[in-house]
Amino acid sequence: MTAIKLTPGLTTGLKSLGVDPVELLRRAGLPLSLFSLEPILVTTEQLFMLWYEIGEISGDPAIGLKLVDRVPVGQHHPASIAAHHARNFRDGLQRMARYKMLCGSEEMRMSEKGNECVLEFSWLLSREKIPPFLLDAAFGSMLQLGRRGTGILIRPLRIELRQSVEHREIREQYFGCPIKFKATRNAIVFRKSDLDLPFITYNAELVAMLSPQIDREVARTKSQLTVTSRVKWVLMRLLGGPSPEINDVAKELGMSCRTLQRRITNERTTFRRLISDARRELARSYLLQPALELGEVACLLGYEDPNSFFRAFREWEGTTPSEWRRGRKRQVKGEK
Repeated sequence: MTAIKLTPGLTTGLKSLGVDPVELLRRAGLPLSLFSLEPILVTTEQLFMLWYEIGEISGDPAIGLKLVDRVPVGQHHPASIAAHHARNFRDGLQRMARYKMLCGSEEMRMSEKGNECVLEFSWLLSREKIPPFLLDAAFGSMLQLGRRGTGILIRPLRIELRQSVEHREIREQYFGCPIKFKATRNAIVFRKSDLDLPFITYNAELVAMLSPQIDREVARTKSQLTVTSRVKWVLMRLLGGPSPEINDVAKELGMSCRTLQRRITNERTTFRRLISDARRELARSYLLQPALELGEVACLLGYEDPNSFFRAFREWEGTTPSEWRRGRKRQVKGEK
């Protein structure tokens, strides 16, 4: 599975807020040498575990928002540097979306409709299990990009969160807008007019100098992705709701159904097989999370009937989900 690059400087930010990086890694079950590596790569599951433990260790409901100010997101990377010195807020967000593309299995989607601009973040395996502190940090970093770039105290129209009502006052004070809980999506919504606000940090020469390097890196990243791997990425995000159709995936990838079908065929597979492969990969990752019941795993994979999931899993792995999970636990204990 694609790894995610953690932001350098995270450990410094954690220490400044009273979180011991070593204790964090120990409690998250990760190698104690992780933060000394370059780059720092983790899976989505490991990323989520880190953020859950950051919240637990700190005991601070505003920890994600505070880290935004202590750890400038991605300003070490050319794509992010360009975003912070873009022409205006829209240009900055679009460049930041490209930066996210280069970070691994994290995606920032930006859409404009009417007088609104909606930003949504997604991670492979996320569904409704995204740590709230991680969302706070993701939304907060985009808000600070706009505020620092324009020099104006931009206030979003609203924040939409799938989670139940929690720490409303802290979030509303930070973002300066209403928070809608139990929403159908996780999103930060800006006024479309705010996107045209010019950046006082605009540096045309710097952006022009960095753009060729960024374009080459984006092209290299895309070239390493086959159509089938891109389809699986989209399927992993869509699974859990109504069974995804090929036209849904084609729309996400910006191509026609006919073109997508032809490219899938050229790579000697089928859309149905890719759905099965995506479900299998997700199933193995979900089963490694002890908090998830088997019925929940089936639901997250888009199965209306748990028995259908059990039959499919036996075909994939030659055993039941329960036995596979127990076997993994024994393997982990043996490794220790």
